Amino acid sequence: MQIESLNSSDKLWQVVAEYALNCSWKAGTTLAKQMKEFHFSDWERVFAALDGDRIAGYCTLAKTDCIPDVSYTPYIGFVFVGEQYRGDRLSEKLILSALAYAKELEFDKVYLVSDHVNLYEKYGFKKVDEKEAPWGAMETIFMHLA
Repeated sequence: MQIESLNSSDKLWQVVAEYALNCSWKAGTTLAKQMKEFHFSDWERVFAALDGDRIAGYCTLAKTDCIPDVSYTPYIGFVFVGEQYRGDRLSEKLILSALAYAKELEFDKVYLVSDHVNLYEKYGFKKVDEKEAPWGAMETIFMHLA
């Protein structure tokens, strides 16, 4: 399994956007739209897990996430692993790649928003805040040292 760090000029950019659009997770359509509309700029990246020429999953490292008006940055977001690849800690490999890249950029902390309980904690994330998302649900903001 190989993890690739992508920006909008990479040949896999549109391929990953299509994969996100057609994946089983409804947030994938949001990521696909953001990728196709070039919402990622500067140092922001999409990380794709590749099994040969097949996409197995993805995540992002971006300036913002779904919670408005907070000072936290950067965020790991859109963590998704295809059903046939689950159970092999691929999400951890994607997250570690994003954390390593954030460290290269000299960020000392990285954040993640989720409503999952006892998922990201096993990867070393700690709850630092809780905010209401634009869709009305309460979301936890987690932090990890880069």
